[in-house]
Amino acid sequence: MAKAKNTYQPDYAVPPGWILEERLESHGISHAAFARRCGRSPKLISEIIAGKAPVEPETALQFEKVLGMDASIWLGIETDYRLHKAREAEAREAAAAVAWYKRFPVKELVKRGCIEKSANDVDGVNKVLAFFGVASVSAWQGQFGVANVAYRHSPSFESSEEALATWLRLGEIAAERQDCAAYSETRFRSALTEIRGLTREPVEVFIPVMLRLCNRAGVTLVVIKSLPGTALSGAARWLSPRKALIQLSLRHMSDDHLWFSFFHEAAHLLLHSKKNIFVEGNGVDASDLEDEANAWASNFLVPRARWESFKATTPRSKAEVLAIAQEQSIAPGIVVGMLQHDGVVPGTHLNGLKRRFQWIED
Repeated sequence: MAKAKNTYQPDYAVPPGWILEERLESHGISHAAFARRCGRSPKLISEIIAGKAPVEPETALQFEKVLGMDASIWLGIETDYRLHKAREAEAREAAAAVAWYKRFPVKELVKRGCIEKSANDVDGVNKVLAFFGVASVSAWQGQFGVANVAYRHSPSFESSEEALATWLRLGEIAAERQDCAAYSETRFRSALTEIRGLTREPVEVFIPVMLRLCNRAGVTLVVIKSLPGTALSGAARWLSPRKALIQLSLRHMSDDHLWFSFFHEAAHLLLHSKKNIFVEGNGVDASDLEDEANAWASNFLVPRARWESFKATTPRSKAEVLAIAQEQSIAPGIVVGMLQHDGVVPGTHLNGLKRRFQWIED
């Protein structure tokens, strides 16, 4: 991102009407007489003197002929004045946006190197706007505000609007760096089958392979650490009709949540509208679309008939979990997570079979 050069910006500007008033007084010319000499209406001259009307190029040429002051000077004064007024208005808008800016996880963005530390609140507003690639708070509301984004989440969803938008923006920025083919549902379904076979592999093995397979199918895959103020597991959306994004947070730092979240988001891309942004939080998302995504992911990991027959045996031992995980060629942690989700075993049971992850801080 290009940085603006430091330039001198005075905190005042003289309106051209002031200069015109002084010139007329020094020449002993009344407003009405000056208007006649210029061939303009007295009303226009009065409005220019009052700062209500600008000095246009044609007007500047007339002023030059009558008062002997070069037209370019008049236009320069007019430009400086209007620019100064625009800067003042922008500063007022930025100052009013300070409360808005402070609702964002700015310290975390600075810590992650996403933005530079701000010199003051107004500078902070501008840095946050630049991070989102918008020119104003109102533009942000139109582009990123939750009220203008159709996304799905549970009634008890705990993420703040600003933190959620920030996390989604981080995913968008990361996705822009990935080189993707045009989306192909056939290739994506094939990729998902291959990725399912990776769930037993260590993270350093499966992540690069997942990324490559998804990109070949037209899907970007990013893992973005959760931000303060968010309680979410993943998101799915379309960046364009030919490019999709799956974004994961590793919120629970365990393989069962990672894999189920991934396949859940994949289901949204396969089954649901390209117009929605799907954001999953607490795992109890109350909508038909979320139920469909959950059912698809569960069936994809373990076919429904086989899963129901396995549950009917009331499995509670490590050996039983390892056996079906081996049979289905999936990670044991996935089986544990599904058993816990269905209430077959308590959330404190068999967690030793889950693989845990940790973030490596830069």
